[in-house]
Amino acid sequence: MRDVVLVAAVSVAVALAVRLLVAQAYVIPSASMEPLLEPGDRVVVSGVDYWTGPVHRGDVIVFDGEGLFDKSEGDFVKRVIGLPGERVSCCDDQGRITVDDVPLTEPYLFGDDVPSEMRFDVEVPAGRLWLMGDHRSDSADSRAHLGDPGGGMVPVDRVVGRVVAVAWPPGRAAGVGRVNDGHSTARQEGVGAWAW
Repeated sequence: MRDVVLVAAVSVAVALAVRLLVAQAYVIPSASMEPLLEPGDRVVVSGVDYWTGPVHRGDVIVFDGEGLFDKSEGDFVKRVIGLPGERVSCCDDQGRITVDDVPLTEPYLFGDDVPSEMRFDVEVPAGRLWLMGDHRSDSADSRAHLGDPGGGMVPVDRVVGRVVAVAWPPGRAAGVGRVNDGHSTARQEGVGAWAW
């Protein structure tokens, strides 16, 4: 009987570890990441991506926002635009966001959205990230929280993981690829293209 209890306990512990550390599922509650993620999408979030490597610009991440964005609670999903030590500004003479004076090409933006209607010029502190939604006109992201504690920037240790796939509904199931140096993005269609 003791062996049965031990095996059951180990099985539960392994299942919890996989759920908490390797992959978790989240429901997208808002339109702030359209067109990549739509309200009601169920996404898979990898908890292992940042065990051995850094967060990359362009990654779509889930983070714990409790107490960061004013009095917000819960988890949020946004795209990484600025990394620790970088200067993120809006906008250059062509209306583009710049990182360390280099303009970003952002093909993932929603419809006719501009990179930002709000002007800003921030230095991202060590250990923090500047995050924005892809649907810029419908996203309460780092820009909207410049006056909050932390200046709207999210500590790296609050990152839960990277969004790697849309799992539901079936018609939208697809991998969520990584951005190449912040200048392009991929929504890869088909199960075979899932990027883990």
